[in-house]
Amino acid sequence: MHFKTIFKSFKNKDMLKRVLIVLGIVVIYRFLAHVPVPLGDSATFKEAVENLLAKSDFSSFLNLVSGGGLTSLSIILVGLSPFITASIVVQLITKVIPKLEELSQDGEAGRRKINQWTRILTVPLAIVQSITYIFILRESAMANTAGAIELNASQWILAVVAMTAGSILLMWLGELISEQGIGNGISMVIFASIISQFPNTFASLWASLLDTSNGTLSLFGWFNLLVNPTVFWVMLGFVVALIIVIYLLVRLNEAQRIITINYAKRVHGNSSYGGIKSILPIKLIAAGVVPVIFATSFLALPALIGQLILAINPENTFATGMINMFTAPSASNFATMYPNGITAQWFLYPAMYFVLVVAFTYFYTSIIFNTNEIADNLQKQGGFIEGVRPGQTTAVYLSKVVNRLNLLGSLALGLIAMLPFLTDYIFILTLGYPIGLSISGTGLLIVVTVALESLRQLDSRALMITYDDYK
Repeated sequence: MHFKTIFKSFKNKDMLKRVLIVLGIVVIYRFLAHVPVPLGDSATFKEAVENLLAKSDFSSFLNLVSGGGLTSLSIILVGLSPFITASIVVQLITKVIPKLEELSQDGEAGRRKINQWTRILTVPLAIVQSITYIFILRESAMANTAGAIELNASQWILAVVAMTAGSILLMWLGELISEQGIGNGISMVIFASIISQFPNTFASLWASLLDTSNGTLSLFGWFNLLVNPTVFWVMLGFVVALIIVIYLLVRLNEAQRIITINYAKRVHGNSSYGGIKSILPIKLIAAGVVPVIFATSFLALPALIGQLILAINPENTFATGMINMFTAPSASNFATMYPNGITAQWFLYPAMYFVLVVAFTYFYTSIIFNTNEIADNLQKQGGFIEGVRPGQTTAVYLSKVVNRLNLLGSLALGLIAMLPFLTDYIFILTLGYPIGLSISGTGLLIVVTVALESLRQLDSRALMITYDDYK
């Protein structure tokens, strides 16, 4: 990264304008996270939200990516979940229907049509999800207050419209950020959501550190630090582990295979063209953080459906089994779900999560890195890989390279996503219970990946703007 160049580029009015627009959109987004949904007695519904967060992993993930929108009952409560689901559905259909696959390969015009269909599909999904959450929250609130909470038709419509509009507005803000050319908008919105949760986490840890009711930390018998000794050592180990994980994440995210591309020399009149070499970098984890987001949304959705069924029929055993099966084991639910310690069910969710991350890595890489399209473009431009025939042979060669990289990349990505479960498992074996300070593989991966990608795009634009200074 050329940080000096980046800071120097801020003197350019266009560059400064783009950065300020992105920051302004993030501020607007954080403001929307505090605009409440009109849902009657907010205190009663917030209590229902707390119960829902404890029971549903999808709700916890939704609260994370909406920047606490679920906890505060804001209009962006639904967040980007409908858009993510719509993207998965459209991309799956595109792979299944040949005409749509041809359209996706039809340059920018085809991609715009598919993106438009994704936006259109997001609207009904946002409506359905809004209705589902309002219904679950209402039923949960009624169970807690042991009374009826009535919402008339106008209140239902107003709440659903507000939540749907919030989700669509969030998607639009993400696209506005993408248009500035310094990062992927949707990823940056999720990035801002996760970062916004850090102050509360740090405040909670700091309060625990200063709690000296169980004694203070003695350093070599010389003097005492007014901190909780247990929390201090746990936090120190946590920080060291965090630094190591961040370093590994950066290395994995930057790892790539370089393929040399040769261009044939052509003579036209008195001028010659080509005869040069270029490179084709293929990243180890080309799909980035998308497979983790897809896997979390896809796997946790059944728990939400189980909550909906259970709200209608509290005695439904199928819904209870679905919730137990698709709820991620964590420190918050360990005592209630596993009173007798680890059982076989404890390993079910991590195993499914790992498999889905690996599967989505292969799936999404095949979408963003189309080997046939790359081979055709190279052949049209007179480019070739040394020792490989142009055309279909090049496509097969690139597919083999990508599949080998995907094997290592997907396994690495799956292990990163497993970090919370691995750390919990270690503490369960040693202490008998998880301590609740697991390194969030999903959140950390999103933060690191999005930060690196945004810095890379910012660096490229800065180099382009300051190019004349290096002549």
